[in-house]
Amino acid sequence: MSYSRHIRKCNQYQAENFHPFIVDGLKLGEVKHGFADQLAEISDSFQQDEDALYWNSPADDFISRNRAMAELAETLLTAGLLPYRHDELYPVTSGQRDQPLFLMDRALVPYFGVRAFGQHMNGYIRRNGEIHMWIARRSAQKRHAAGKLDNMVAGGLPWGLKLEENLAKECWEEAGIPAELAAQAKATGHITYRCETERGLKPDTMYCYDLELPDDFIPHCTDGEVDAFHLWPLERVAQQVHDSDEVKLNCNLVIIDFLIRHGYINEEHLEYPALVAGLR
Repeated sequence: MSYSRHIRKCNQYQAENFHPFIVDGLKLGEVKHGFADQLAEISDSFQQDEDALYWNSPADDFISRNRAMAELAETLLTAGLLPYRHDELYPVTSGQRDQPLFLMDRALVPYFGVRAFGQHMNGYIRRNGEIHMWIARRSAQKRHAAGKLDNMVAGGLPWGLKLEENLAKECWEEAGIPAELAAQAKATGHITYRCETERGLKPDTMYCYDLELPDDFIPHCTDGEVDAFHLWPLERVAQQVHDSDEVKLNCNLVIIDFLIRHGYINEEHLEYPALVAGLR
């Protein structure tokens, strides 16, 4: 097995399967051909040619576009083309996440292939000079990757919350970490990938953090999204990533990044160059 196979899986993507999603001359995402056909049939505000899918929004201001996209989500839900709504809004942007053209329900994001942003945090302790990492076991009731191993804290980054606000919220909900302790998390950079799925495309950006926790801290989930936590030596965590598919796919990348930054995977490792390049 290998570490780099997870990076390859996260970046499986065939451009010919998609139409660029264009709004006001800006490419905001990519849409699978079948979904593009359905959009053009269900709404006359969508038009497509051989090269792209265009959304001719009823209005060109932020609020009106938001309203039109919310109405589209309801239409797709009624037509059975969208299985559910998250009722959590994500920014749709060609640049920075704080400069969106409009907002979109999280459930729609992969269908339109727009960039989504999330936050992932590695929680760990040191015992006798050795790193032990907290690993979460996702709830068996989760819609996606139920029962898989996960980063201690991980979640999407919705509109209306600053990075530090959302991280504090996720830390409390997923691991019972109080705000004053969550505030000690250190930002370590970001990871990007582009993954084709059955629904569409995930060109995601994950903001990554490390939090060294007190030795006696015991995490507990407060929102039902985690069934259990495991405190494992870093060697066991590395082995899980290298030799199994038990960890949720994109969370492998966050752990690999940690292993590199903390010297477990160094320049002498055969996969080192591919891993460093592949994470971004």
